[in-house]
Amino acid sequence: MSPVLAGVLQLLALIAALALAYRPLGDHMARVYSSDKHLRVEKWIYKGIGANPDAEMRWPAYLRGVLAFSAVSVLFLYLLQRLQGHLPGSLGFAAIDPDQAFNTAASFVSNTNWQSYYGEQAMGHVVQTGGLAVQNFLSASVGIAVAVALVRGFARSRTGELGNFWADLVRGTVRILLPIAVIAAIVLVACGALQNFSGIHAVGQFFGGSQQWNGGAVASQEAIKELGTNGGGYFNANSAHPFENPTPFTNLFEIFLILLIPFALTRTFGRMVGSLRQGYAILATMVTIWIGFTALMMWTEFAHHGPAFDIAGGAMEGKETRFGVGGSSIFAVATTLTSTGAVDSFHSSFTGLGGGITLLGMQLGEIAPGGTGSGLYGMLIMAVIAVFIAGLMVGRTPEYLGKKIGTREIKFAAIYILVTPALVLVFTAAAMALPTPGNSMTNSGAHGFSEILYAYTSGANNNGSAFAGLNADTQWFNSTIGLAMLLGRFLPMVFVLALAGSLAEQKPVPATAGTLRTEKPLFTGLLVGAILIITGLTYFPALALGPLAEGLAS
Repeated sequence: MSPVLAGVLQLLALIAALALAYRPLGDHMARVYSSDKHLRVEKWIYKGIGANPDAEMRWPAYLRGVLAFSAVSVLFLYLLQRLQGHLPGSLGFAAIDPDQAFNTAASFVSNTNWQSYYGEQAMGHVVQTGGLAVQNFLSASVGIAVAVALVRGFARSRTGELGNFWADLVRGTVRILLPIAVIAAIVLVACGALQNFSGIHAVGQFFGGSQQWNGGAVASQEAIKELGTNGGGYFNANSAHPFENPTPFTNLFEIFLILLIPFALTRTFGRMVGSLRQGYAILATMVTIWIGFTALMMWTEFAHHGPAFDIAGGAMEGKETRFGVGGSSIFAVATTLTSTGAVDSFHSSFTGLGGGITLLGMQLGEIAPGGTGSGLYGMLIMAVIAVFIAGLMVGRTPEYLGKKIGTREIKFAAIYILVTPALVLVFTAAAMALPTPGNSMTNSGAHGFSEILYAYTSGANNNGSAFAGLNADTQWFNSTIGLAMLLGRFLPMVFVLALAGSLAEQKPVPATAGTLRTEKPLFTGLLVGAILIITGLTYFPALALGPLAEGLAS
């Protein structure tokens, strides 16, 4: 079988698996967030944290819950790392340095999972399992909660109430993420992923010395790492490591986990607003961009440029032979079109245009299908922008799902789409202008610039993958990328929840003959075009200096 055919078959199998899971999971999540009943274990949790799950919250209260919970989570994870040397199960590792502890705490709480350290050489069992893996669940659940609050804003009227953050947080963790992650972990263990609490031991003799590895609860962390679109690996090699991702089947299974919830949330959205066709329109937009990017990536990486590429069947530099070009290309697009930092190959080694595709995927805002929750609310913000553009074209007040998009709503949406690019470009410009950060670049010229641009794009968009080649374990990068991750996660949430509150207060507007039909293919095309144009206008100059210059020169 040719490598190209193998890649296409993997893509078709992935699409079939996602299609089978779409309806049951989407409907289940809609029931979870619409139910007024609480499980017994949930009642225990509410009692333990002193929350009333039945108390409705307006958007400022909901936002306070998000920020307070996340601030406590950052502090807890920071202290856990700083005290590691005094904790049991530390494997003899010392406390994490302050700047790196801050970066890692900000990273995992913001669902970014950027790692400027070697996990197997820095983190013991308690920090990995009790700190990082726990935040993999909670940060993902926070993202879904904010998305559900925005959906309620569209679904409700004449009220500013968006639900209860604590109830949404607990339900997302207990009823959605935890059950699926348990099943996924069992599948990974059965396929060869590591799952134990053993210490450090030698695994063989190499050129007169021994190589050492430590064990760990790898499969359980790998499951939620992908399912929650987190991406932080137990080992430095991430999903390219055979202990995390042993076989081609587990590679495809992990891609499935990455895309599962973000795609299924579009059906949840359709159920909750009372129109499945509206959910299908959002799904069609996501799928169009995802398949387009995947096809383009496979084309660039399979394109042959000389005898070495002909023999290898494509651009194999930086890729695992057990996954090949096809599996690596599908994984790279899935991880950069979602807020997942997991990698099974190294994006710095992709072709110039291939590396540019991974960058562009993040710069779209990771909305096709995006992260758990963040992908849906990011796409809905873009839908509001697209409706506004359509309204300007025909001279009519724009409406979406029966809600008028007025001055207040469009300001919230516009600020949302400006926050992340501002963080990316300002921090990148500062790093390139100052003398010290440039010393961390392995490469010079266009590729070196791409390393810096990728780092801040990854951090501010809460992706977490790295371009490789950049030494990010410095005070400058740990501090600035940490700030970019926190601001890139929580500033947009402010405007999402403010928009949700504004929409929930409105009186529904009846559809008329002049109303834009947002469930039709025409709107899907308009939405795809708006996304690509807005991203292109924002990032094209930076992309021209980096991956485009490198790709055209090769």
